[in-house]
Amino acid sequence: MSSITHLKAANHRRMPWKNGGGETVEIAVFPDNAALGDFDWRVSMATVATDGPFSIFEGIDRTLSVLSGDGIALAIDCREPVRLTKISTPLAFPADVPVMATLSDGTITDLNVMTRRGRLEHTVERLAVDGMLEETVQAGTVLLVCRDGAVSCTHDGAQIDLDHDDGLLLQLDSPSALKLQGAGTAYLIHIHAL
Repeated sequence: MSSITHLKAANHRRMPWKNGGGETVEIAVFPDNAALGDFDWRVSMATVATDGPFSIFEGIDRTLSVLSGDGIALAIDCREPVRLTKISTPLAFPADVPVMATLSDGTITDLNVMTRRGRLEHTVERLAVDGMLEETVQAGTVLLVCRDGAVSCTHDGAQIDLDHDDGLLLQLDSPSALKLQGAGTAYLIHIHAL
């Protein structure tokens, strides 16, 4: 049995960062209304306005994508910094190691996808939608986040129109097709149990 839920941007939950250094906008979390210490998975956006450390999330794997701004450099576990921009491939790293962030030139907004290690895995893909695009989505939890423009999504006969920062949450028993139409940038997230 599959299900589909439209996650409207106006309904996203806003909350302070775990370390108090900024604000995050929670797009979706499981279990519903889970706190920062006990979620199985979480998808959120954050505005980063100053250099500083990332929050530590024990036992969590994380993927970060830059949505807006001129980019950010992440020194992960004291390694050489990795620079991310809006066109970079989403970067996966452990959320329970020290990460120091340095902004390239002013504030950025990022997309964070986090899953509990040993229980779940995830992937994140940035999609440039220009006209019609069809993606095969896997069984499990699938989220599509529309960042720029407007994207119409059709799955199993149901059509949902996504505007800026809207999301689509699918729970699927088997692989299926997701048809996208419009013009914009979207992020396709797969979450599956181990």
